[in-house]
Amino acid sequence: MTEVIVSWSGGKDCTLACYKAIKSGLKVRYLASIITRSTGKLWPHLLTPEVLRMQAEAIGIPLLEWPSATEGYDDNYRRMLGQLKTEGVEGVVFGDVNIGNSFAVKHLNWIKSVCEPTGMDYHLPLWQDNRATLLSELIDLGFEVRILAADSTELGESWLGRKLDKDMLAELKIRHSLSPNGNVGYYHTFVTDGPLFKSRLVIEEWDRVFDEQAQFGGMGVWYMDIKRCRLESKTKPETLVLLSAEAL
Repeated sequence: MTEVIVSWSGGKDCTLACYKAIKSGLKVRYLASIITRSTGKLWPHLLTPEVLRMQAEAIGIPLLEWPSATEGYDDNYRRMLGQLKTEGVEGVVFGDVNIGNSFAVKHLNWIKSVCEPTGMDYHLPLWQDNRATLLSELIDLGFEVRILAADSTELGESWLGRKLDKDMLAELKIRHSLSPNGNVGYYHTFVTDGPLFKSRLVIEEWDRVFDEQAQFGGMGVWYMDIKRCRLESKTKPETLVLLSAEAL
């Protein structure tokens, strides 16, 4: 079985890509997150390693944390892949989307630039799907997705913590139809449950943080700064009681 890593941000696209990769027969060795040395967090989602570790534990796949400075990022990424290649990992799964993504070609070229020199294959399970289809699929599969970050102009801080559901999808479609350039706003997500998860991740405490450094198209970005979370069993108590009664 081919072993791969998943380029991991904790969000919806990498989660669905991981799910599809496993369904296709690939074996995911690690969820790989690049931690920015200057902040100690994952960029641009600004998640701490502690939160990412708990998410990985909920899924049941080890988290690989790879520190990197902004300068020399690409070379550092290639070093990570080169090391993983010696451990038997043969490919990288990315959650990139082609349709409706103006940065798709640029990022595909970047993927090739880090994978090909290290002899790594790259897998793009979401590449040919549009965003509306992928969001519907996430909802239908039962993934629990929360808005982790939102731009300050189009969406605003009120979007933080909102759950992706059919109502939100309908709202995003309306925004898309009314937008002169097709944009619905800039946002990032965080996944806390779904068919990939062995346990549910429960966010217990978080703060709203405005990051002026994270400019996107001239807009600042609001973030959920997750302070405390825990794992919750997905086995219902009623089921446990029933099993105990049957055992008697």
